[in-house]
Amino acid sequence: MTRIIVFLVLATAAVAQLPRVATVDPHLLSELRAANRDTAAPSPALQKIRSDADRALKLATLSVTMQEIAPPSGDKHDYQSLAPYFWPNPDTPNHLPYVRRDGERNPEIYAVPNHGNFDKVMSAAWNLGLAYYLFGDERYAAKSAELLRAWFLDPATRMNPNLQFAQAVRGVNDGRGTGLIETRAISRLVDGVSLLAGSKSWTAADQRGLEDWCAKFLAWMQDSKNGQAEARAKNNHGTYYDVQVISLALFTGKVDLAKSIAEQAKQKRIAYQVEPDGRMPLELARTKSFSYSTMNLSGLFELANLAERAGVDLWTFRTQDGRSIRAALDYLVPFATGEKKWETKQIEPMRPQELAPLLLQAAQHFHDPRYREVALKLDPSVKNSLTAALLDHADSSAATAAK
Repeated sequence: MTRIIVFLVLATAAVAQLPRVATVDPHLLSELRAANRDTAAPSPALQKIRSDADRALKLATLSVTMQEIAPPSGDKHDYQSLAPYFWPNPDTPNHLPYVRRDGERNPEIYAVPNHGNFDKVMSAAWNLGLAYYLFGDERYAAKSAELLRAWFLDPATRMNPNLQFAQAVRGVNDGRGTGLIETRAISRLVDGVSLLAGSKSWTAADQRGLEDWCAKFLAWMQDSKNGQAEARAKNNHGTYYDVQVISLALFTGKVDLAKSIAEQAKQKRIAYQVEPDGRMPLELARTKSFSYSTMNLSGLFELANLAERAGVDLWTFRTQDGRSIRAALDYLVPFATGEKKWETKQIEPMRPQELAPLLLQAAQHFHDPRYREVALKLDPSVKNSLTAALLDHADSSAATAAK
């Protein structure tokens, strides 16, 4: 009995030390950190993680209040942006209302820097948090805390927790539900912050403050007109809405909500979006059909990772007629490798290498090394990614256990 009690205590302690990440396997990440600290020669993947974090150390502090023109509310703490595919109307004297040219990005959008700056902060939060967790260097945590406080917590610079004025169409509206896709990288934020646990630079007050901000933003996404419109979106916008809601729900302790959204995604996202042969018609209808197919598939992969933390398996979900995440991936692979010619409209050059990170994840989740082989052919540099490092560690552990 005593041995059993000791074992349970040790097991509980081990679980408690796992990072609270939702987009990668916390067990593998914890094991990778332990393995890294036992070696004097970090792998190329770990060296890249450190170099990415070192670049993030040089990022200037950014804030939503840096926008030169105030949003319609008059409050520069409110996020605003312009719809990327809308252009001045050539048929009216004042060029209003703007008209849609799908896939053609209007350079006017860059005059409002919020989207780009938000993505920079999200990327830095992930890279710095990951490096802090793996290497224990307090500089990374301190820089992450500096960036996050400026964007989310400091009363003088913080963003209000809404996207009311995101992706406005001039002459039509001040913001749209589709604008919510601009914060789809927020899952990188919550994972990056979780990896700061134990740092003296990221305080308990900081953590409470960010959790409060995320809870308010989650409520706005669920209750606002724009948020509800995006929840109803059938294509990649709906996928990334679910990604954000589940990520925020897990971060703020609303596990039941995360589980509910994940369960609904089986029919609402996978079964609805993916045909039995793997095609995603709503993405194929776009002018950049391969790009949007890959983008939506990336969202479905992220959704599956998040759902797994909520106790829902989307990786192996398959309808009776064969609709699944794996079917969507398998449909795209021969076009990425050049075995088949992409016949649907694609106004920009295809970037088959964008499929490589997903193929690495597929190799892990579907236990099929052929996906990894294709990934390395499409983009040899993925061998130095975190996903590759985790996959290598898992394979090594399995080989050791089999001896």
